[in-house]
Amino acid sequence: MKKVLFVLFLVILITQIFSITRIKDIAIFRGARDNQLFGLGVVVGLNGTGDSGKINSTLLSNMAKVFNISIDAADLKTRNSALVMVLADIPPFYKEGMRLDVTVASIGDAKSLQGGLLIQTPLYGADGNVYAVAQGNISVGGNEVKVSANLQSKYKIVGYIPNGAIVEKEIPSEFVESNNVTILLRTPDFTTAARVAQAINTTFDRKIAKAVDASSIKTQIPSAFEDDVVTFLSLVEEIEVSVDQPAKIVVNEKTGTVVFGGNVRVLDFTLSYGVFNISVKNGRVLSDKQVDATVSELVTALKSLGATPQDIIAILQTMHSAGVLLADLVVM
Repeated sequence: MKKVLFVLFLVILITQIFSITRIKDIAIFRGARDNQLFGLGVVVGLNGTGDSGKINSTLLSNMAKVFNISIDAADLKTRNSALVMVLADIPPFYKEGMRLDVTVASIGDAKSLQGGLLIQTPLYGADGNVYAVAQGNISVGGNEVKVSANLQSKYKIVGYIPNGAIVEKEIPSEFVESNNVTILLRTPDFTTAARVAQAINTTFDRKIAKAVDASSIKTQIPSAFEDDVVTFLSLVEEIEVSVDQPAKIVVNEKTGTVVFGGNVRVLDFTLSYGVFNISVKNGRVLSDKQVDATVSELVTALKSLGATPQDIIAILQTMHSAGVLLADLVVM
């Protein structure tokens, strides 16, 4: 039984707090960012699973007028169509003619979008301009799943159209300002920002980068690359840095999962929890092996004493409350 519990109790040990990675994996350039697009459209071709209201009929009637066809909205009242919200993200530097994935979500009381076809829908940016047009067959994905004696139905009122939108207008990306570019860390950290600036300066053997704050590093473009900024940025992206990660332990009480760095340390303490007695003195876990006082070694010691996942989670929470756990504790 204990073995089964510990199989469910997944402990991921991250053995290196300082990991080496490329700048491109932890940062972006200011000005080179995604933009969100949205639009209001109509899905047709539904087999009686569409909206019961009149809004979609009115929209279809208005669309027919484009072809000089006059149709009364009342004559188009059908559950074979549905009003939907159409969403997409456009990455930086996407040009006219390139394609985007599209998400389609029902707005009305449609039962399912399965088998439907989205009619050509303009997608707007936050500035009110049209940047893409979406159209295509909707996929709701997967099959019905049999769970024990019950049938678990898939979610059918949200669908996807892979490559369903065509970019009609490029969103300008201005990432060079006064011969400088700014690197933005995806996870702000003062130590990592300072290391990125130092790594850039070391690579180009000159002081061209400076950490402005925990998230941004301002970098001057050397004169040799003023006419070839792309090459300079590609070289910057490939520079490797040592990323600093704050100590953190994440606990999911529902599943009995604990994720933590292997070198998360604890202060000296004595613990008495049920039949378990653990002591840490002078930075060492007092056990048969006298190992370093890290959460990894502490969990190993508790497991050897027969602690269950629930026991270990309770102990970690108590240690955090007592202030002897040198890490942030996140309980999910």
